[in-house]
Amino acid sequence: MNAKRKGNRNEHRSMALLEASGYKCIRSAASLGDWDIVGVSADGFCLVQVKGRDWPSVEEMESLRLFRCPPNCRRLVHRWRDRKRLPDVREL
Repeated sequence: MNAKRKGNRNEHRSMALLEASGYKCIRSAASLGDWDIVGVSADGFCLVQVKGRDWPSVEEMESLRLFRCPPNCRRLVHRWRDRKRLPDVREL
């Protein structure tokens, strides 16, 4: 499976988890921005960076931490390891 297809699959898997938690999600595919998924719920927002196998680099994690957002916004990183049913999640 090529990297683009794997990333697309993992983004959809993360979206399914968020939607099960009450978020309405959209992918920011090909935007080249900091976040892959934006989720909106009645309680707030959720921004998600989706990675396969490895956590983001130190520089990328710092960029995500410094991203300005409202107080009711969660910033998450989902790391999907091969053959795992759920991602490892870090909240920033």
